[in-house]
Amino acid sequence: MFNHKYFITIIISLLFVTNSLMANAAGDKLTIVTSFPSDLTKVFKAEFNKIYPKIKLEILKKKTTAGVKYIQETTSNNTTDLFWASAPDAFEVLKDDSLLQKFESSVKGLPDKVGAFPVNDPEGYYKGFAAAGYGIMWNTRYLKAKKIPAPSEWVDLTKPVYHNHVGMSAPSRSGTTHLTVETILQGKGWDKGWQMLKQISGNFKTVTERSFGVPDGVNSGNFGVGIVIDFFGLSSKGSGFPVEFHYPTSTTLVPANIAIVSKAPNKENAGKFINFLLSKKGQELLLHPKIRRLPVNPATYAKAPANFPNPFKDSSIGSAVKFDLKKSKNRYNLVNSMFDVMITYRLEDLRDATKAIQDAEKILAKKPNVDASKLVAEAKSLIAKTPISEAESFKEEFAGIFKKKRKKKTDKVTGRQAEVEQQWDAFVVKNYKKAKELAIQAQKM
Repeated sequence: MFNHKYFITIIISLLFVTNSLMANAAGDKLTIVTSFPSDLTKVFKAEFNKIYPKIKLEILKKKTTAGVKYIQETTSNNTTDLFWASAPDAFEVLKDDSLLQKFESSVKGLPDKVGAFPVNDPEGYYKGFAAAGYGIMWNTRYLKAKKIPAPSEWVDLTKPVYHNHVGMSAPSRSGTTHLTVETILQGKGWDKGWQMLKQISGNFKTVTERSFGVPDGVNSGNFGVGIVIDFFGLSSKGSGFPVEFHYPTSTTLVPANIAIVSKAPNKENAGKFINFLLSKKGQELLLHPKIRRLPVNPATYAKAPANFPNPFKDSSIGSAVKFDLKKSKNRYNLVNSMFDVMITYRLEDLRDATKAIQDAEKILAKKPNVDASKLVAEAKSLIAKTPISEAESFKEEFAGIFKKKRKKKTDKVTGRQAEVEQQWDAFVVKNYKKAKELAIQAQKM
């Protein structure tokens, strides 16, 4: 005879066991979306698991912008616990979308600021665990072999001696490169900033697809100079490559961050990981030769290698630029689109026009000519022009049309963004072409 009560008891028991197993499985996991290289994540993962061996740590590697998009698109069925990246404006985007949750760390006594920038989000949604600045790295052997001087300021990279020897990634493909571009725009001003960026870009050998491609190119000697976030240069040097890194005067210092994602399935484990990053051990791991990031704990620098940058003692690092995070966030996609249209996808045109101007100036240095000098000045002015003013970049309704990121020139954008980008493209093509013609004309005079 079928026993209903016995059957129901078994079902309830099975459900209880299943739920317990699922709860335990969830409790033993931690999923992190990060833009950081494996050289960094492997070190932290190994040390974290020494303390918490039962927590299965899953690392999802994504570029900053791709990581933001992933969290936005998976929010209805979220499986991510932590977002871990450098660019603070990316965290602001997620915070504005209500995709982060507040967290109070158990680690106390850390400073409120690094340089002029708050270490943590004032509202408590993300924590700074390291500081980052932006600057120039170079291969010492490469520069010596080609008799090129070591650069120290952004303006140095505009000189003819660096033509075809410089590399950088596109800001649309790298959150840290976006911050570098914004640092120059905010430090030099909109018009002079774009002018300098285009002068430097005219000396580019390449615009790499990934930010990691820049230190790789410098380390291998594929090109001599790279525009990078500081830890790329410092870690390359720490790993034994013949490279040096320098902060230009006009740079900024901002924290690299970590945050718990809304609806994180393993919030408790996420908190453990953040506390580990901020702990004495976690901060000391930042000094690892393959990582070489700036800790936010001033006491950690006592264990740093000789001549390692210390923003808590050297106030010159990042002091020249008061970085406006809100400004950067509000025009994030617009600036990236401008860089791609004017530089990434028209690099050959820009490089050719720049070389023609450099050749004309070389001739003029030996044989001055007033009329030729006027043509060169006009050519340089044409290259420097931007299709919109800074005031337009701040208009929310205009900046808001730039939503689609092109990974390559052939990727299609639609609607108003496509129309504006086509107008910009026609603008720069005409100006670069005319600038080259004027420079060649000056050479012949």
